[in-house]
Amino acid sequence: MIEHRRADDPDIQTIRELAEHGAEIKHLQADMDKVIRDMDEMKETLREISKTLSEAKGGWHMLLLVGGAGASLGAASAWLFDLVKH
Repeated sequence: MIEHRRADDPDIQTIRELAEHGAEIKHLQADMDKVIRDMDEMKETLREISKTLSEAKGGWHMLLLVGGAGASLGAASAWLFDLVKH
């Protein structure tokens, strides 16, 4: 004769708890996978930002170089013009 197990049987409770823990672990694993993907995306974004800032830094240096050269050329031209005028 098969004995009918009741819902409050300790063995049944243990099986239910294991099933609940398994579902919680799968849920946590899915959350961790999403966090890892998000972190990878943020790392890539930071690389792109760093590259852009590096390029902008080089652009500013070139702009300062050209501006300085232009100012020097303008000052030399004014000095030469003043020298020839007198």
